[in-house]
Amino acid sequence: MKGTDVESYTQRFQELILLCSRMVPDESDKVEKYIGVFHDSIQGSVMASKPKMLQEAIVLARSLMDQKILTYATRQAENKRKMDNKSRNNHVQQSPCG
Repeated sequence: MKGTDVESYTQRFQELILLCSRMVPDESDKVEKYIGVFHDSIQGSVMASKPKMLQEAIVLARSLMDQKILTYATRQAENKRKMDNKSRNNHVQQSPCG
């Protein structure tokens, strides 16, 4: 999987499963192979939910990846705001008292 492109990865994985059905004969093997490329935290969360079908694992992995991307974007925006505020505060000149 490249980056966070879950959709392309999922589509290609499903195509390969159809072409190479003997390599992953049962559903639990499909689930295990599918989540094998994700970050450890996503793998752990998907496995903890014990999906029995590939489709369950796909839905959960998509949801977790979406949450991860949203969290990252939110943090980036917060950090940018903090940096902008810090920059503005450093440029403001205070007038002498008295």
